[in-house]
Amino acid sequence: MKTPLEPLLRAWEWQAEAACRGMDSALFFPPSGERGHARRRREEAAGAVCGPCPVRLLCDDFAVGSGQRYGVWGGRTEADRRDEAA
Repeated sequence: MKTPLEPLLRAWEWQAEAACRGMDSALFFPPSGERGHARRRREEAAGAVCGPCPVRLLCDDFAVGSGQRYGVWGGRTEADRRDEAA
């Protein structure tokens, strides 16, 4: 028996409440070659936005469930997600 597909919009509804909505995504995704102190600063700034976000856990669940390999999602970096999976 086939199950109906969930409408794509429903899968992303949580984003309407996200603290980062409308912000420049460059805060959450590393530019090519970013390393060291610059990377830590950007990730900390992104985490500060995510910390009080009402959908932080949904965002993190989405990132883990969909295999997001890059960026800060739900306050966690790609290294955080990779370390948890190991």
